[in-house]
Amino acid sequence: MKESILRTKSKTFAKEIILLSRKLKSFQVEHALINQLLRSGTSVGANIHEAQYAHGTKDFISKLEIALKECNESDYWIELLYETDSMTAEDFHRFKNDIIELRRMLVSSITTLKNKQNQL
Repeated sequence: MKESILRTKSKTFAKEIILLSRKLKSFQVEHALINQLLRSGTSVGANIHEAQYAHGTKDFISKLEIALKECNESDYWIELLYETDSMTAEDFHRFKNDIIELRRMLVSSITTLKNKQNQL
């Protein structure tokens, strides 16, 4: 099966979240915040990956919508970590840009699929 850009980017994002989490742990950042970011950040890609095995278009859209929610939650944790001086400005801007890109791709995919579904 051909790898999609969205799946590739979300998997790369998950790997970067894991590496950031390790880095934050070494700086003794609150474990609860790290765990929340780790869960939401890796869940984006997991839901996108799971969508490829969806049972129809509605299920596929649902998985992408869950991925979008997890992306938005990751955005919250990244902002909170940055605003509490737990991560560098460089890391913050890099992750913020990744989140914006993933969000745009997810919204575009969901919108396109819903429009196609409504035309049937």
